[in-house]
Amino acid sequence: MIGILLITHGTFGESLIQNVCHVLNKRPPLIGQLGVAAQDDLLDVLPMAELLLKEVDQGEGVLILTDVFGATPANLGLKLLSPGRVEGIAGVNLPMLLRALTYRDRGMSILLQKAVSGGHDGVINMRQH
Repeated sequence: MIGILLITHGTFGESLIQNVCHVLNKRPPLIGQLGVAAQDDLLDVLPMAELLLKEVDQGEGVLILTDVFGATPANLGLKLLSPGRVEGIAGVNLPMLLRALTYRDRGMSILLQKAVSGGHDGVINMRQH
């Protein structure tokens, strides 16, 4: 099973996990989160991110989900990437996380595709439905 690590601003990642627990009625295994504050220095939080990455990695890799590309959480995630083993997606939302949890037993390439499509497909103009 591929682990999932959320690296987000503040408590956003923990809030996403709490909502997933509500939807699934349980806490999924191999999921972790790191909240980054505006004043945090990348090099100061990197060791904690590396530790959390190891905690959710069961040997099949880890998908890092961050909130905003170009911001500190995503920049931290970029430092952890390792092609095929540790991959990352920016723009996390609840539909993306739920899709990622559903497909993480299918391999990294399928997981990446399904997570991105879940995030994209979860954004809907409600007046057009």
